[in-house]
Amino acid sequence: MENDLKVHYLKSVVPAMMKNRGYVNLHQVPKLEKIVLNCSVGSLTDIKVALEDAVHDLTMITGQKPIKTKSKKSISNFNLRLHQEIGCKVTLRGKIMYDFLLRFIRAALPRIRDFRGIPNGGFDGRGGYTLGVKDHSIFPEIEIDRVKRNLGFDVTFVTSGKDREETREMLSLMGMPFIVRTQDAAKTGNKETTDGQEVLAA
Repeated sequence: MENDLKVHYLKSVVPAMMKNRGYVNLHQVPKLEKIVLNCSVGSLTDIKVALEDAVHDLTMITGQKPIKTKSKKSISNFNLRLHQEIGCKVTLRGKIMYDFLLRFIRAALPRIRDFRGIPNGGFDGRGGYTLGVKDHSIFPEIEIDRVKRNLGFDVTFVTSGKDREETREMLSLMGMPFIVRTQDAAKTGNKETTDGQEVLAA
């Protein structure tokens, strides 16, 4: 088991996918290009304070300061103005991306109550997968005693995968614990609830 996910990708994921899919060139194997965390606080009444809290907490979680995002239109019912700051996002690449993913898999996901795996419905068919995090306190970097409000955000994994199945296989080999689908369980005889690989081991 590798503590460095980039090394794990090169030593384990690439050979496995070349064998499983009959690739003849390692460049055919999809890569994880970036991870984007996107948070919106536009529905909260105290947007300014909530946004500062969100920026602080996402910085703690990722180790990189987010940029603030603005509304694209006005919504009078919510007192929302055009170009008003309503959220923040952070884009991770390289080492900081792999480090975040390892912490996400090993430390954050297991802290979700009654966790049984991540859903299979977040693929866009073009190499992307998006997962919603409802409560940011699952990340050990967040001090629960100081949490003023639950912060939810989307985590999008952008890969060079050509389709849903190729992307899912690569992310699963990286350690993402997807809920096992009926067709996969029938093929492998796997009765486990998730199919994330050995990178999840302690």
